[in-house]
Amino acid sequence: MSSRGKREREARAAPRGPGGGGSSSSSSSSSSRGSSRSRREGEAERSRGRRETERDRGRREAAETGLALPLPVDPARIKREPGTGSWGGSATPVGPVRVKREREPDGDSDPEPEPTVRYGRFDPEDQRSRHCPYLDTINKSVLDFDFEKLCSISLSHINVYACLVCGKYFQGRGLKSHAYIHSVQFSHHVFLNLHTLKFYCLPDNYEIIDSSLEDITYVLKPTFTAQQITNLDKQAKLSRAYDGTTYLPGIVGLNNIKANDYANAVLQALSNVPPLRNYFLEEENYKSIQRPPGDIMFLLVQRFGELMRKLWNPRNFKAHVSPHEMLQAVVLCSKKNFQITKQGDGVDFLSWFLNALHSALGGTKKKKKTIVTDVFQGSMRIFTKKLPHPDLPAEEKAQLLQNTEYQEMMVESTFMYLTLDLPTAPLYKDEKEQLIIPQVPLFSILAKFNGATEKEYKTYKENFLKRFQLTKLPPYLIFCIKRFTKNNFFVEKNPTIVNFPITNVDLREYLSEEVQAAHTNTTYDLIANIVHDGKPSEGSYRIHVLHHGTGKWYELQDLQVTDILPQMITLSEAYIQIWKRREEDETNQQGA
Repeated sequence: MSSRGKREREARAAPRGPGGGGSSSSSSSSSSRGSSRSRREGEAERSRGRRETERDRGRREAAETGLALPLPVDPARIKREPGTGSWGGSATPVGPVRVKREREPDGDSDPEPEPTVRYGRFDPEDQRSRHCPYLDTINKSVLDFDFEKLCSISLSHINVYACLVCGKYFQGRGLKSHAYIHSVQFSHHVFLNLHTLKFYCLPDNYEIIDSSLEDITYVLKPTFTAQQITNLDKQAKLSRAYDGTTYLPGIVGLNNIKANDYANAVLQALSNVPPLRNYFLEEENYKSIQRPPGDIMFLLVQRFGELMRKLWNPRNFKAHVSPHEMLQAVVLCSKKNFQITKQGDGVDFLSWFLNALHSALGGTKKKKKTIVTDVFQGSMRIFTKKLPHPDLPAEEKAQLLQNTEYQEMMVESTFMYLTLDLPTAPLYKDEKEQLIIPQVPLFSILAKFNGATEKEYKTYKENFLKRFQLTKLPPYLIFCIKRFTKNNFFVEKNPTIVNFPITNVDLREYLSEEVQAAHTNTTYDLIANIVHDGKPSEGSYRIHVLHHGTGKWYELQDLQVTDILPQMITLSEAYIQIWKRREEDETNQQGA
């Protein structure tokens, strides 16, 4: 018989219980379940009794001490007992339940500060904001805010912070951001948001509020009041940089990054033209100008204003300025016609820059004027006569001259600067085997604009005779002395020295008779002189600038600033000059 049949026969033979159903094992398991249930119910009753007893005891103590009845205990405030794996108030407590009470305010303690409303919500100020322990780690000698505001790792310009310990730029402030990682890795804790000008401590991530940091924000974003701007040309006070060097605000060296000294000289000259400088020192003058969407030219205005404020900042950390951001805008807006790494022509840059500024400020060719045209723009009459071809017979020339095409025509034109032509330089050496350096008076090359001197201009097909006569003199007159001539093979430089006086240049004789009466003042004084030294493509630029507060002349070449005698200025190969027209009060003072 199989084992299965034996098991079935034994199961049938097993005795039945008194109900006729179930085995002894099933009855024993049901009895054990009943006993455990009764035990749990008993423990629950006992725990409820203990809770009620403690509650009654608490009421009695409150009645005896005169305290009000406590509110129902919040389970979230019940303190967990050390050494036990349960919370007070559970179904099976092991020890007495302890309630964490709030500390009652002491009458002698200071009242808590009321929360301030920030961005529409209550945000109590962090107590650490005014007591940051890391302010002594700030190293002002490494701070340089002249460079482009880009993260040194991600190269992003969004949400950039400057580390005030090492001077580097990093993006972000939250977890996993470059600034946060830098603060943890190098223990550099103080950061400045370059856009909001707020200071933060990382990685604790709280704002730092301290008045001693105001000088850092002023270096990053200098501001000038109307009174300060008015006094710029009246004071001769030296400023002291953080490294101890002294400097005159406005007479500050510009860093030559590689080959941008041609732009540095022009920017230095324009920064010492008082009306133009005063306009850009106050950002409100151009901040509200509306430009078309996607227009990048307004970047030129913003960067020039920032550079102007840095050059005239009396609280700089260093006695020089790097025009990096300004030159980046020049490269971008000129579509790389003017670059940092390649030497350019100062006159070409000056012409492009003035016209680009005028256009970016919303000016037009005829109707709408800007600060650029108000300061530099004059007007002239141009008389043009077409010449017949020189190889034609005399009779045919005479017939052509009778045609209206060959008659003299006059047009009115505006100008930003006047180009002065130099006489041809000698090609041969003298008897002492030395090159002759010719000299020419300034008034000789100014005769081009007297209305009588004619000059021939040749084009590929036609020849013209032109003469010029001035009809309006601007408050600031720019002379560009034409030293370079280009041909098919190379660029040649004319080394002729122009002899000019520093002051008292009267241009009344170059005005037409009918407009002379409208110009009460026609006398000009030199305020800036740009010099080109060396070969045409490999030379260098330097500038002589008059400081109005001291009345002294200074020579600036890249970062070098030295004072110079006025007599030495006339011995240089002047390339660009800016002259200031005297006003009534200045003329009276000169006469006195």
